[in-house]
Amino acid sequence: MARTRAVLGLVRALRGAAHPGEPGLGEQVMSVPRLVRSTWRGEYTGLTRGRLATLFLGVLYVASPVDLIPEAALPIVGLADDAVVLAWLASALLGATGPFLRWERSRRGQADQANVVQGEVLH
Repeated sequence: MARTRAVLGLVRALRGAAHPGEPGLGEQVMSVPRLVRSTWRGEYTGLTRGRLATLFLGVLYVASPVDLIPEAALPIVGLADDAVVLAWLASALLGATGPFLRWERSRRGQADQANVVQGEVLH
C-alpha cells in the first residue's frame, strides 16, 4: 500500500510538471536548495521545518548503507524499501516545489510593484 501511494504520488507530481504554464521538472529540481533555505529561515511557510527534517531523514536513509531490510539478506525486498523511500522523496519534493515557485514568483512580482513610481508621462 505504501509503495503504491509513493509511486502514484510521484506520477502525479511528474504529470503536474508537464502542464503548460507550470514549472518544468528542471526548474523544480533547481529550486530545491532555495526551498530548503527559505523554509529553514522561516521566510516560506508552505513547508514546515518538521517536514523538511523528515525529507532529510529520507535522504539519509536512502544514502545510508544501514537499512531496515538489508540488500545482502533479501536483495529484492532490500532494494524495494529504498525504492519506496526514493519515490516518496521525489514525490514530496516535486509536490512542494510547485507551490514554492508560485510563492517565489508572487514575491518577485510584489517587489517589482514596489519599485514602480506612479506618475504621468508628459509629451
